[in-house]
Amino acid sequence: MAVGSPKLLLHGIDTVQCAYYLSPPSSKQLNFTKLAVIKEQLRMDKSREPRAVTLGGTDFFLQPYGSSSGYPFVLTNEDFKIELGEFNNPSCFVTFRSQALWRQSASTLHHTFLKWAMAVGCEVQQPETLSRVDFCFDYSLAERDFDVDSFVSLSSKDSQHREHGAIQTFTLGKGDVVLRVYDKIAEIKQQSAKVWFYALWGQEEHVWRIEWQVRKPLLRSCGIRTFADLQGHQGSVLWFLSEHHDTLRTRTEDSNRSRWPLHPLWVDLQQRITELHTLETKQIEGKELVLDERLIRLTISIYGYLKRMAAVSCVKQGQPMMSEEEAYGLLGERLQRLFDPLSWKLEVRKRINAIELGEW
Repeated sequence: MAVGSPKLLLHGIDTVQCAYYLSPPSSKQLNFTKLAVIKEQLRMDKSREPRAVTLGGTDFFLQPYGSSSGYPFVLTNEDFKIELGEFNNPSCFVTFRSQALWRQSASTLHHTFLKWAMAVGCEVQQPETLSRVDFCFDYSLAERDFDVDSFVSLSSKDSQHREHGAIQTFTLGKGDVVLRVYDKIAEIKQQSAKVWFYALWGQEEHVWRIEWQVRKPLLRSCGIRTFADLQGHQGSVLWFLSEHHDTLRTRTEDSNRSRWPLHPLWVDLQQRITELHTLETKQIEGKELVLDERLIRLTISIYGYLKRMAAVSCVKQGQPMMSEEEAYGLLGERLQRLFDPLSWKLEVRKRINAIELGEW
């Protein structure tokens, strides 16, 4: 089915997660003992409802639970979800809420949080570290003329979600980089209830979102650690994602999907991102990013096999546990038995040539 020219309605950052390294509070504005008492009262009352508290002149809900990542206290309001503890390191893990990010910039919210931290007597010990950023582009798209096979991606995992037979979501990737292309109107009606997007878009139907969820490894490879880095390099990471990591294609008879022409939606997306990219002072080479990500994947795979090798050896030898040093030694011994200097050079050179010729 034919589709009209895509129209970009909105683009921005929908979620940010960041770790902060702060000194213990020097004022009574943030008293962990009192927070613990309140939390225990909620537990004793078997209450699932949070308790309203005011800390440093800002109102929060203190949740009756801690976080899954080990922070004993969780504070929430319309701008932030703050996970914190007296003895945790990092001292705070903050999620910037979607509605706040669309109301203010990520940088403004970052400074708002730091202002609150100073109000409760904390000082910055070291720069913050971003661990997740969700970039999104919302398009007016009256009809969808692509399916999951229209995507060409470095990710090996993909899926699609249907509702009453109609495809609503395409998902590519898992972990460090996830691309979701989905019917945002259906998502609002069925899940998020973020009806305030209607006013931002100027319409209440036919909106599809292209959204990348990017975590720490790729952010680091693009030089993004702090909010200042994000401001300076977000165009570079988006350029890599839209040009090399994921593309949407228009189907042809060619059996090689990577030779299919770019879909008009993706042509417009790349152009928009290029406009962002040209505003930056430093560009990132896409090839280097791909190779960095491949090294990460290889390392994770090798680490998994190393643990399996250690377990097999323990069972075989009847020993209760093997240290990582012993596992490294075992791996080295077995690799040395396989090592052939001549085939090593030939095979490595073969792979180098393949990468230099564009197979990256």
